Amino acid sequence: MEMRGRTAVITGAGSGFGLEFARLGAREGMKLVLADVQADALEAVRHELESAGAQVLAQVVDVADGAQVDALAEAAQSRFGPAHLLFNNAGVGTGGLVWENTEADWKWTLGVNLWGVIHGVRAFVPRMLEAAGADAAYQAHVVNTASMAGLLNPPLSGVYNVTKHAVVSLTETLHHDLALVTDRVHCSVLCPYYVPTGIGRSGRNRPAEAAAADATRSQRVAEAMVEKAVDSGRVSAADVARVTFEAIGEKRFYIVSHPQALGGVRARGEDIAALREPADPFAARPGMRESLIEALRGP
Repeated sequence: MEMRGRTAVITGAGSGFGLEFARLGAREGMKLVLADVQADALEAVRHELESAGAQVLAQVVDVADGAQVDALAEAAQSRFGPAHLLFNNAGVGTGGLVWENTEADWKWTLGVNLWGVIHGVRAFVPRMLEAAGADAAYQAHVVNTASMAGLLNPPLSGVYNVTKHAVVSLTETLHHDLALVTDRVHCSVLCPYYVPTGIGRSGRNRPAEAAAADATRSQRVAEAMVEKAVDSGRVSAADVARVTFEAIGEKRFYIVSHPQALGGVRARGEDIAALREPADPFAARPGMRESLIEALRGP
């Protein structure tokens, strides 16, 4: 897929994967439509990439709001024409025992992680199909950011797991649906494992109406566990961006940052096929389960 001169739309572009998608797109000579809910981070990225010579449209967007995503799609079309790459990437994290998460936790996390992807698909894919019908040379690709938590179900991250499983399901269905109507618009689902990004600090962008309650013990344990895993990650967001662009070029559907984690996915599939209870997701990490039990049950 030719990148130079094409248009990429990226949500969550102010940090993490979104920022690295934007940087790599700029190096490829793409026109960039960047969206993020954090205005200062978005402005910093816009300034960086415009200074490097990229054409950039930056717009503050809460992807949980369908009207704002519709407005982004309209602005992108007006400025640059049809999008060729769409990265539905914005995401937030929530942890703790699943019954301790408040309604506000659920609404906020579902709003960004799932509804953000739904709105992106709804707003941009029809425009892509229209462009494909009008131009025989047009090609497009959608990348939805899920997580390895969309293929596995580790404890203390139930709300997050639910949103990311839904994104995997949505994207697999999108793949099948697109194949029925076109051979020039494709999609992939990105399932990274623990990678140093800003998602561990996503609470900084939590809206006032979804204000978090005082953290429970399990939520503090989950936060510490994720922070340690993410900070020790050896695969960078830039590495994931590079692998993602390679996958787009090869029209690969599943994109993973840590292939070694697929052993757990295989084991989960075998549990389902055998109709047995889910195996310990930390079986390959000796002592992890015991340390969590101690942290949650101890004084």
